[in-house]
Amino acid sequence: MAVHLATRKIIKDWTDYNEHMNMAYYILIFDEAWETMLNKFEMGGSKAQTTKRSTMVVETRTTYNNEVKENEEVDIYCTFFDHDKKRLHLKCEMIEKKTKKLAATTESLSLYIDLEKRKVTEFEEDKLIIMDNFIKENKANFNSDNLVLSDKLKK
Repeated sequence: MAVHLATRKIIKDWTDYNEHMNMAYYILIFDEAWETMLNKFEMGGSKAQTTKRSTMVVETRTTYNNEVKENEEVDIYCTFFDHDKKRLHLKCEMIEKKTKKLAATTESLSLYIDLEKRKVTEFEEDKLIIMDNFIKENKANFNSDNLVLSDKLKK
């Protein structure tokens, strides 16, 4: 199984007039799960404040496969992760907890940014080691099928 990142319960504020979760909140849930990954890589919000380096998403692809409704729970899984010297490539799935149905996927490409210069920069060696270890530990659980943004990494 892929790497579990988060579980979320769908709240009323996230639903729309169709009585299912509005598309904006799928992105919110995926983004919050991505923050879990960034914290593992020592690139999350608190590190960004002290190091003045952060990631910024530059491209995404999201699919909406099955609706989720108020009070349903979803699990978010990292199903693929890779990087080069300046970029992060991630794919996540949202699974409705009770039925185990695929609710949505998102694939994203992020750049590593020096916040003082507002320019792309290379990852520090310690972060490369952390990410490479994560890939090594989880590669057997990753699925590279149907990736759209793979060719964006410069390896």
